[in-house]
Amino acid sequence: MSSRALIYGRFQPFHLGHLLLTRWTLERFEELVFLIGMASESYTFENPFTAGERIIMIRRALSEAGIDLSRIITATIPTLEVGIGNVSQVLSYVPAIDALVTRNFRIMRIFRDAGLKVIVPPAFDRARLKGEVIRRLMVEGDEDWKNRVPTEVYKYIEEIDGINRLKEIVRYE
Repeated sequence: MSSRALIYGRFQPFHLGHLLLTRWTLERFEELVFLIGMASESYTFENPFTAGERIIMIRRALSEAGIDLSRIITATIPTLEVGIGNVSQVLSYVPAIDALVTRNFRIMRIFRDAGLKVIVPPAFDRARLKGEVIRRLMVEGDEDWKNRVPTEVYKYIEEIDGINRLKEIVRYE
């Protein structure tokens, strides 16, 4: 078992696909680093939740799932165009890693070309468990979005009035 893997994403919101990916990765690594990208952008349809809110979603969901939080590291990175020239900048936001876990072709290729080990996980019902789809369901008032995120995530989104935030964003964008 290698020591530490990185999952780099926006987690807008953290959903059941992310949870399945977390379990899958923790079967292979001792620790997992979540690097929350686009941390300096919030209150848009693509990125409605703040970096701090996303950290809370991740930690509550993992705790609810019985995942040992001592194996989890969270970090944020401001909005940044990722290219091969700034992989070292991206990696400076996290502890040393042994591998990047991603299905994003562009990120996969950039990090692989920079010499990092990249692992491609299963898709975990990607068509259904996709942040954009979940956000759209929220805006449309389709309660099925709650079946696509951990219970603690939808409770937290309701706590912060996240659905109304999304609806306002769509109305004014």
